[in-house]
Amino acid sequence: MAETPKVQEAERAASKDIGALQALWPFMRPYKPMLFFAGFALILTAMISLVLPLAVRRVVDNFNSDQLDLLQGYFLAAIGIAALLAVGTAMRYYLVTRLGERVVADIRVAVFDRMIGMSPAFYEKIMTGEVLSRITTDTTLILSVIGSSVSVALRNCLILIGGIGLMLWTSVKMSLLVLWPIPVILLPIIVLGRRVRALSKENQDWIAASSGDASEQLLSAQTVQAFTHEDLSRGKFANVTEKSFVAARRRIATRAVLTAIVIFIAFSGVVGFLWMGANDVRSGTITVGELVQFLIYTVMVAGAVAALTEIWGELQRAAGATERLVELLGAADSVQDPVQPSSLPAQVAGEIAFENVKFSYPARPSIAALDGVSLTVKPGETVALVGPSGAGKTTIIQLLLRFYDPQSGAIKLDNIDLKTLDRAAFRKHIALVPQDPVIFADTARENIRFGRPDATDAEVIAAAKAAAAHDFLTALPDGYDSDVGERGVMLSGGQKQRIAIARAILRDAPVLLLDEATSALDAESEAAVQKAVEALAQNRTTLIVAHRLATVKKADRIIVFEAGQIVATGTHDELVAQGGLYARLARLQFTAGLAAE
Repeated sequence: MAETPKVQEAERAASKDIGALQALWPFMRPYKPMLFFAGFALILTAMISLVLPLAVRRVVDNFNSDQLDLLQGYFLAAIGIAALLAVGTAMRYYLVTRLGERVVADIRVAVFDRMIGMSPAFYEKIMTGEVLSRITTDTTLILSVIGSSVSVALRNCLILIGGIGLMLWTSVKMSLLVLWPIPVILLPIIVLGRRVRALSKENQDWIAASSGDASEQLLSAQTVQAFTHEDLSRGKFANVTEKSFVAARRRIATRAVLTAIVIFIAFSGVVGFLWMGANDVRSGTITVGELVQFLIYTVMVAGAVAALTEIWGELQRAAGATERLVELLGAADSVQDPVQPSSLPAQVAGEIAFENVKFSYPARPSIAALDGVSLTVKPGETVALVGPSGAGKTTIIQLLLRFYDPQSGAIKLDNIDLKTLDRAAFRKHIALVPQDPVIFADTARENIRFGRPDATDAEVIAAAKAAAAHDFLTALPDGYDSDVGERGVMLSGGQKQRIAIARAILRDAPVLLLDEATSALDAESEAAVQKAVEALAQNRTTLIVAHRLATVKKADRIIVFEAGQIVATGTHDELVAQGGLYARLARLQFTAGLAAE
């Protein structure tokens, strides 16, 4: 079951500041030249903005001057400064926005690269929909920060510092009157800012939970509708979404209070300055131009403080999003490749050995899925695994593909422990037909070619013919190039199974794993596929997991599982003669079949 946002929040001893954004630096480091030029443009525009009030002062103080050329020169200088400001701002926007898009694209790729290689044990703890939410929603928040907020924050910091300096240079007395509220403003920013950040993380967690729930329900829409579960599903989704809204509402309310406090204090200082400045102009202490200059700097500084207050909340939201993404990038996988992997021989024979293997699934540690299983399959041998549901048959395949590691014992391929091999290296020599075939939202041709991406069209067609899929594929509107829809919704269960078998045939691997490979086929298709499987199994090590014993009668050896242990081994006839679990299963299935006839 996926973790709730409350559990996630408890597990994450999150920092109380925006330091989490430092984790973005490794993604920005490769683009130092772009960062340099963006920084140059940022400093340039900040300096030009600070110079502009000086030009305005000159213009105002020379309104009544007889030197017309001088006045015109000041106007032209002001226009030139404005032009530089426009060019610098455009350059900053282009570079910073491009950098943000580039970095976020890299983050998305990095997270996906990490997640696609995680073992199934990882997805027992987190819903796929939540992972997708982090890749999309959280990276969008980071994009807004890198592509806008950080740039605006730095620019406003420069304007704030430069503006205060020029205000002091213009008039120390008026500066002190205007600047006294700043320390007072910082206190609510720090205190309420932390609250905003905590609420932002909670909001994002609920959004992720909402996405996970929606993904699960929509992927199972037919089952939901078949059991008239629509209203309950709608209610569940609405409840999670409402919790997301409530968290967002609290965050917005806190931000609103913070904004109100800052604006009131800041503008109180501005009103006081205007009162004093008006008196100083009347007494001749300062000129009108100096007052206008000071007023512009005051507005710039106040605007910078207001912008930084707003951006602070955005940075905190992005810090929360960064933490969530860093969690995925740094997630520990229970299955790891060795630092220096062993090498398989050039020609893999396909010998499989389980040596006293004990294993429990992470979600059910107290229940033994396999309890001291020892098993050897010779190269080219076809071995069937049978037994009741939950006996441990499919677990054998899960461990052989090293989706999990056993708690004790060893699993070997050609006498080499799988733990010493690179997973991608040995999986290339295994072809799998799962019980629930996975069909991608692509053409039928590309779904088969998934087994071997470099296969030719002729090889794809040959594999489809061998899997008894050619006839129904050619009958589709666009033949092999027909789009089969998400998860193969355009195909029947049997058709999806035959495409999965064709995919395994095309892989042409020395080890073949069939997990209920013919369970969804009708009798005629099953007979055709059975012949294909028998031909494919020649000279290959084949493990067949099946409930229907009719499909395993011709296996070289049948191994009977019960409660995670091997309870019998032999051929079909030998096991029937021995009595026991297999004989009982055979009697139930074959007697039921005869009775039906």
